[in-house]
Amino acid sequence: MNIHTTHIETPLGIARIVSSDVGILSISVLDDKSTVSNSEIIPPILQECITQLKEYFEGKRTDFDLTLAPEGTDFQQRVWKELNKIPFGKTCSYLELSKKLGDVKAIRAVASANGKNPLWIVTPCHRVIGSDGSLTGYAGGLWRKKWLLAHESPVKQQSLF
Repeated sequence: MNIHTTHIETPLGIARIVSSDVGILSISVLDDKSTVSNSEIIPPILQECITQLKEYFEGKRTDFDLTLAPEGTDFQQRVWKELNKIPFGKTCSYLELSKKLGDVKAIRAVASANGKNPLWIVTPCHRVIGSDGSLTGYAGGLWRKKWLLAHESPVKQQSLF
């Protein structure tokens, strides 16, 4: 299996995109630019992912149409599939997500699977919030989660301060 890696600049940092012959394996955001190195060949699947991410950040795209191949347990795959059902501009609580998966008691396992989501932005784990509306946990940092939710908000509000 051929693995290819590329990076793009985003408003939230450098995004690392990794693909195989099967699909996109992971998209992550980096805090350290020193780890950036690209494959010599950028296959069409990576080119398409770059295009779609740029469109998302430009406000021209609200959903993604990519071939995804994230690696995870069956349970993680179920959680990630459910995350993809959360509409652009909407949020869902960990409790609601657990209920949708059929086991309200699995809330911690759902939160753990959410935190291990390998497809930053494309599988929208940033749309999951606490039951009280709080911005709980985010692997990329809460400031990025806040930015993403504001970017996706149908109501754009300017700061008064």
